[in-house]
Amino acid sequence: MQLNVGLIGFGMAGQVLHAPLISSVVGLRLTKVYARRKEQQHILRAKYPDVNIVTDVQDIFNDKQVDLVVIATSNDVHFSLCKAALLAGKHVVVEKPFTNTLEEANELIAIAKSQGKLLSVFHSARWHSDYLTVKDVIASGELGRLVTMEIRYDRFRNYLRPNAWREDDLPGSGIWFDLGAHLIDQTLQLFGKPQALFASLRKMREGVGAVDDFEVLLYYPQIKVSLKGSMLVKEPTPRFALYGTEGAFVKPGVDPQEAALREGKTPADLPNWGEEPEEIWGILNTTAEEPNNRRKIRSQKGNYPGYYENVRDAILGKAELAVTAEQARDVIYLLQLAERSWDEKRVLSVD
Repeated sequence: MQLNVGLIGFGMAGQVLHAPLISSVVGLRLTKVYARRKEQQHILRAKYPDVNIVTDVQDIFNDKQVDLVVIATSNDVHFSLCKAALLAGKHVVVEKPFTNTLEEANELIAIAKSQGKLLSVFHSARWHSDYLTVKDVIASGELGRLVTMEIRYDRFRNYLRPNAWREDDLPGSGIWFDLGAHLIDQTLQLFGKPQALFASLRKMREGVGAVDDFEVLLYYPQIKVSLKGSMLVKEPTPRFALYGTEGAFVKPGVDPQEAALREGKTPADLPNWGEEPEEIWGILNTTAEEPNNRRKIRSQKGNYPGYYENVRDAILGKAELAVTAEQARDVIYLLQLAERSWDEKRVLSVD
């Protein structure tokens, strides 16, 4: 069975991520795209000639042939568009972060349940090569008892982009909601909910309106997790650093999938899609006997298409949904709790 997909939003997320990924998954057919700008429409006609371009979202909501609506817009309209799509009887995928508030997330979850429709959030970092590799290293037990994990998501842009909503002082803007959402989701998948957190959410660049530097500590009974990100990191830092009673694992480099998509490549074009070069494989250093005490660990392949394959299978009743709205709601809760921690300058318990 083929599922027809309507895509709302054809900016960076829609163009670079969602449209090519949807088109690469067997059983999904990109049929309608909401795009108002002329330049976006030109790209659509060139790359997706069979897609119907619309300038009114109601054309997607009212189309009985559309099974799944994907929302790839700015954060401020995630809630309203999700609500409208669900009430129109559509399954929905929305870009992360899910919503700007916990209350909005809870309302959407209730609507999805009452409508009997799937609702998922694009937490694509679960399909990153580095994260998949870290999961394997932890599961191997070679680190002994894990005591500390640090995850970083850094960029370098020492100027402000004009007309960029993510850099304005708006709900859900800034890199804490943008990049921090990925790091929280990964941590929750590895360890579950923490007991408490402490946050530093700063604005470091001249004139910036939104958070562009964060450090958040998540406290577990035996593990300390540090989440960090900044827009002013010129020299690359390890993406993951794990320390245990029997050793350490340090993983540099960035999952290659988004870069490939930005270059116009798709999973259908590359047989080695998601495969990292050896120079950014992680180093495992343990108390094992030589020569196995310090060695490179081949990275797992990243697999962005796996997200949409799972959504397809969940709609068809062939699989459990991997990224549930309830899981995404937990991310929103911790994003907001970190803001409160920074405002109050104290450690807060996680209820």
